[in-house]
Order: sequence, then structure tokens, then C-alpha cells
Amino acid sequence: MHKRTWSNIALAGAVSLALAACGGAADEAANAPEVAEDGKAALPEIPVMGPERVIIAFGDSLFAGYGLDPRDAYPEKLEGALRAKGINADVINAGVSGDTTAAGLQRLEFTLAAQDTPPALFILELGGNDLLRGLSPEETKANLGKMLAVLQKQKVPVLLMGMRAPPNYGPEYQAQFDAIYRDLAKEYGAALIPFWLEDIYQEPALFQQDKIHPTAEGIERLVGSTLDEVEGALPPAPAPTAP
Repeated sequence: MHKRTWSNIALAGAVSLALAACGGAADEAANAPEVAEDGKAALPEIPVMGPERVIIAFGDSLFAGYGLDPRDAYPEKLEGALRAKGINADVINAGVSGDTTAAGLQRLEFTLAAQDTPPALFILELGGNDLLRGLSPEETKANLGKMLAVLQKQKVPVLLMGMRAPPNYGPEYQAQFDAIYRDLAKEYGAALIPFWLEDIYQEPALFQQDKIHPTAEGIERLVGSTLDEVEGALPPAPAPTAP
């Protein structure tokens, strides 16, 4: 009996130690930092705060997400990146494939009127299809200028996404076209990204087979390279009103 009693006590003690060890391991596992896909400790999630900030991403197929899953389009990925930084962003995809600056001008006021309140920021990305059709830089500049005038009148902040003419268009055309965005941003007080494809245009693997539209990976890169400019162009959120 004596030996059996101590044997039982030893067994109970061993079980208790095992349970304690398991409990400690479980606590450690629960408190361990999450691991990201790259194997590094994941950063803590930043809560989305403040009033909703509506951003209209107004452009052509580069915004519409041509050839991509709609969830991989630039406006959708931009919204996710802004929200990951704690900004309560709602980025509206107003990209229409094939739009020239003339087509954009025709639908601009309708797009603005469809909003319940003026957007916190308007991202204007047009001109690529003007290039592809060989339209004159003067025409492109005039159409963009009219759009910026409308937005300025309605006191809507603008981020202008610049494009760049390829060298085969000739040095005179190239110089005229490339100056459009810089000159208009200065004239209308718009924020500017001089060439928003800058980060990927020399990497063919980041474009689809047409060599014009970015792949999903290319869009991710573009969001990463333009996020700071978008955030910087977004005016501070209005202070909450007292109850």
C-alpha cells in the first residue's frame, strides 16, 4: 500500500507537471507574435479611424483594371493600402477603358454629381489613350485643363497622375506632351506625380502581353510607389463636430 500510494502520488505529480508545461506552451503560443508570409514577425494591425474619406480614381484602363481580376485594379489595391495605414478610405473606381481626355471631360460632371458629398480627393489619370491615338498635345492639355477648372471651382483637391510620351513620337511631340502635367499642376494648384508608371515601365515582366497594362504584381508595385503621394495629397480629415 505504501509503495502504491507513493506511486500514485508520483503519477499525479507527473501529470500535473505535464499539464502545467502544456499550459505554459499554450500561453507562449498565444502570446507569440504573428508571422507574415516572408517569415518575419507581422506588424500589429493599425485600426481604421476617423471619418470616411471618399477618393475618386478617375481614369482609363490603367485604373479600370484591364485584363485583371477587379480586386487587383489600382483603386481597390490603393484603398486596401490606405486602410492598412489606418485611413478610413473609400476609393471609387471611376476608370473606363479606352477613355481619352475628351471622353473623360464629357463624364466628369456626371461623376461628381453622382456623389452624395464632394470627394476628399480626386485622382485624375488620363492622357495615355490620347498618346495611342496620336492626338495633339494641345488638345490633351485643353481637355485636362477644363477638367481641372471644374474641380477647382467645386473646391475638390486633385492629384494629377502624369504620363510620358515614348521617344519614337519624336523630340518635339515628347517635350510638348511631357510638359502638360507639370504646367497644369502648377496652374491649378494640383498635386502631381510626374510619371506614375515610373517604378515599373522598364520591367517588361510587370506588364501584360500587350506591353501597356500592368500585371497584378505591377499594380502592387505602383500602389507601393505612389502611396505616399496619395496620402500627402489627401487633406486632413475634418475635426469631429461637438454633440
